[in-house]
This record gives sequence, C-alpha cells and structure tokens, in this order.
Amino acid sequence: MSKKGIKNARPEEKIVGRLRELELLNHLFYSKKAEFIAVYGRCRVSKTYLVKNFIGSLPCTFFHVTGLQKGSLKEQLKEFAKQIGDTFYQGASIVPRVNWIDAFEDLTQAMSKIPKDKKVVLFFDEFPWMATPRSKLITALELYWNRYWVFDDRLKLIICGSATSWIIENIINNKGGLHNRVTRTIQLKPFSLYETESFLKEHQIHLTRCQILDLYIVLGGVPLYLSFIRKGLSIDQCIDELCFQSDGPLVKEFVRLFESLFEDVKPYMELIRIIAKHRYGIGQAALITESKLPGGGRTVRRLQQLEEAGFITSLVPYGRKDKGVYYVIDDEYSLFYLYWIEPSLKLIAKKSINEGFWSSQSKALTWKIWAALSFESICYKHIDQIRKALKIDPGSVAGTWRFIPKARQIEVGAQVDLLFDRPDESITLCEIKYSNHPFAIDKTYAKELLRKMEVFRQQTKTEKQLFLCMITTMGLQTTMYSEEIIIHQATLDDLFEKNG
Repeated sequence: MSKKGIKNARPEEKIVGRLRELELLNHLFYSKKAEFIAVYGRCRVSKTYLVKNFIGSLPCTFFHVTGLQKGSLKEQLKEFAKQIGDTFYQGASIVPRVNWIDAFEDLTQAMSKIPKDKKVVLFFDEFPWMATPRSKLITALELYWNRYWVFDDRLKLIICGSATSWIIENIINNKGGLHNRVTRTIQLKPFSLYETESFLKEHQIHLTRCQILDLYIVLGGVPLYLSFIRKGLSIDQCIDELCFQSDGPLVKEFVRLFESLFEDVKPYMELIRIIAKHRYGIGQAALITESKLPGGGRTVRRLQQLEEAGFITSLVPYGRKDKGVYYVIDDEYSLFYLYWIEPSLKLIAKKSINEGFWSSQSKALTWKIWAALSFESICYKHIDQIRKALKIDPGSVAGTWRFIPKARQIEVGAQVDLLFDRPDESITLCEIKYSNHPFAIDKTYAKELLRKMEVFRQQTKTEKQLFLCMITTMGLQTTMYSEEIIIHQATLDDLFEKNG
C-alpha cells in the first residue's frame, strides 16, 4: 500500500486497525477510473471516522454532506447547498434547490470548475436519511451517475449510512438504474480483539488480555463504546460507570440504536428480546410462534434486517443445508443490555444503584456462566485466528452442530461448539471453554467428549475422520486425558493475533 496514502491521516486522529479497509480505500482513491463505493456496517463502528480521516486530508477536493435524521426534503436540500458553497465556493451562500436533480446539477457544475488533474471525492454520509419519502433521491442519483459522474475519472463517490438494510437494498442490490453500478462494497465490522487491544493502547489504557476479553464481552468491539473507557479505572469500574449510573452513555443506547434504524421499532425489539432468551439460539419457526408476529415474509424480512444491522446471526447446523436455520444474538452490547442493564433501569433512573454495583455482580456465578457462553460467540468472530492456531487448512468450512432429540426419544442430545469440515476428508470438532485458570480434562469430561463425538458420527452419518481440539482462555492443564484425545489447542492469546 502507498505509504503516502496511509500517513495523510492527521496524527491527532490516527486510524487504529482497519488495515484491510485502509488498503482498499487507498487502492480505490488512486485508481484511474470513477469509483462508486458503498460503506456499510453496524451503528457506532466509526464508518464516518474512517472515511473522513483517511480521505479528508488526501490531495483532493472533498465534498462531505451528512443527511439529517428526520429532516424534511427542504432541510436536506438546504444542507446540501450549504456544503456545496463551503467546499467549492469558499463558503459562499448557494440558493437551495427544490429537488435532487437540480441539486445534483449544481454539484456537477461545481465539480467542473476543479482542475482536471485533481481528484474529487463525494461523501454522502447517512444517505438513507437524505432519502425522505417521495424525494426521488435515488432517481436523481441514477441519472447523474449514469449520465455524467461515471465518465469522470477523477471522481470517487462514497455512499454510507447507519441503516445498513437500506444501503444493501437500495444501493448495493438496486434493481433499477443503479443495478451493478457499485464498484466496491466495504463492510465495516466491530474491532477484533487485536484491534481492540491496539485501540486501548493508543489511548494509553493498558489492560491484560483477560481484562480486555471481559470488556469485549460487554461492549463488543464497537469503537465508540471503547472510546468511553477512562484511563485509570478498573474494568468493573468502567462497566459500572458506562452501564449502571444514571448518566452512563450506554444506559439508553439500546433504544437509541433501534429508533435510529427502524421506523416501527416494536416488532424488531420483540424479536431480539426472544432471541436473547435463548443463548444457544432459537429456530426460525419457534421464534415466529413465540413472537406472535404474523408468519411469512414480513417477519423473515425483519429478521434479515436485524442480521444486516449486526444484531443477530442466522446459523444452519452442519449437514442441514438450508433447513434448520436458527438465530443467536451477535451483538455483545445488546445482549448485555437486555439481560443486565434493562432489568435495573428503574433503579438506575432513581440513582438507587451505588457505585461499585458491577464489581459485586461480576463475582457471581451467574456472570461466570454468562461470560462462558459469550466467549463462544466471540470465538465465532475470530475463526481465522483459530484456524491458524489449530493448523486448519484455509479451504475448510467452519460451522456448528447440535442434535436435539425429539420428545420421548431415548437418544441423548449433543452440541459441537465449533467444527471445521476439511478438504482432506476430515472434520475437526472444537470444544470451547472459558475459565480463569488452565482447564483440566478429567476422566468424566473426557468420557463426555468422546460421547459427543460418537453422537455426531451417528447422527450425521459421516465417514470422515474426526479430530478433537480445545479452545480455552488460559490453555489446557496437561493430563493423561488431554494428551490422549486432544490433537491441538488454541488459547485466548491466539485470538488476539493480527488477522492476515
């Protein structure tokens, strides 16, 4: 990657992590053709921060306009005109247009005055908010991209927004005039454990990896949430301050998130609350039945939107192809909010929770069980690191598996936390364990692991060779059983490896 491109970001606003995204943006910026880039991802993952701080200080004319949440068409066009004046005419006032075609014509005329050898970046941030009802914004964008902008080799158009589903449906998968016009998509995900550690170090916050894991279990890798962490506080004090004090920035964050993404939040909240009750996941049919929402496409579409927004993940057990889909919560903060914060909201509002509340809660067995389940979810987000640590072929397919016997059947159920279906006619079954000390496999647990392997073999009818591996926080304590049945192991340190 061109070092010139990366180092143009202002030192006081250094971009931490995001190496792949930076390299891709650098390539697109210096390409010799017009680029139409769609940036999407979960709220609060710093999409705007990435684009603004990387592109904003490069040698180009940078037009940055942000949609106004719940703003009218008139207000959106007024803001658009203001930014044209600020960017192209030294702050001169521009008369706002009454429609987007005329507004884009003003922008096109302004760009024509820029020297032919200077790049122009158009950054339409929170674009879904600009697309007010009956505004015909998409129609105008189709017209100006297809007729004018695509032929301007200097131009880089970046569309971004928090409403991920809207971006995917109306821009990336557009079936009209913008069909196949997007030249590159960038899905910005929450930080990995490696990026989280780097972010905290950049802010002079030095924690052990176990402490970072506990923080990640609550906040996930969301940059905005991590920016709230104050130097000098313990993890328990940070969580207490952010989530359980009346002025904590994350006390009401869950509701704000949903209100910013969905117009009718009630059915979406109902679905995610039900999924949260089932830590091992809930099947689609059972979920729709329990929610009492209308069955069919509308509810399935809402589930798809929740997944696109980064709240949930749909999984299909190994060997089931497209059948047996079930859902789990994929967002650490949302899960923590529903289980730990929301039940305490009335006490928090009355300021009836004393400082240090979380310190006592985090020592309870309930939290230990919670953390163990959350560690499994975090492992799913670090598949590449686990694959490398276990020396698994890159061509292997990762998945999960579970067998739930039907009522009155004599079979015993089993669950495989993680598996890798390998190209060499083998399957690696992984057991995930969270503990504060090296995990010891005793006779009883070894017997359970072997039973689980046999149930998997019988129920899947696989003839492939099976191997057992362990993924633990603190590693394995060497015992005769670990030596006998465990082929490889991965630890928390492996999950902190830099991807790629």
